[in-house]
Amino acid sequence: MAKTTKQSTRLRRKMHIRKRIHGTAERPRLSVFRSAKHFYGQVIDDDTHSTLLSVSTNTKDFAQYGGNKEAAAELGKILAGKAIEKGISTVIFDRNGFLYHGRIKSFADGARSGGLKF
Repeated sequence: MAKTTKQSTRLRRKMHIRKRIHGTAERPRLSVFRSAKHFYGQVIDDDTHSTLLSVSTNTKDFAQYGGNKEAAAELGKILAGKAIEKGISTVIFDRNGFLYHGRIKSFADGARSGGLKF
């Protein structure tokens, strides 16, 4: 009997989500990833297999600690501002197998308050 880990259950949830979610040029997919220390978000067009925009707490211009809810909310606002500059106002939110709680929810709320619709 195979031992299930946190990562294997997250990947199983991710595949169930990704079967139904597909980003287009008009409505790209907003994918998030969280690690213990940092948070990442990217806007993806699945038709052309290209990343339109990405942000992370791992960059030099993001000075605060990236592993908490406040940083995730701030990053969501930054991503929303950059997306609106590029003409993207509506996205499909892909939580990437993570539970919609904590930093994932804070990021989504920050992106909504920044002007993105999903």
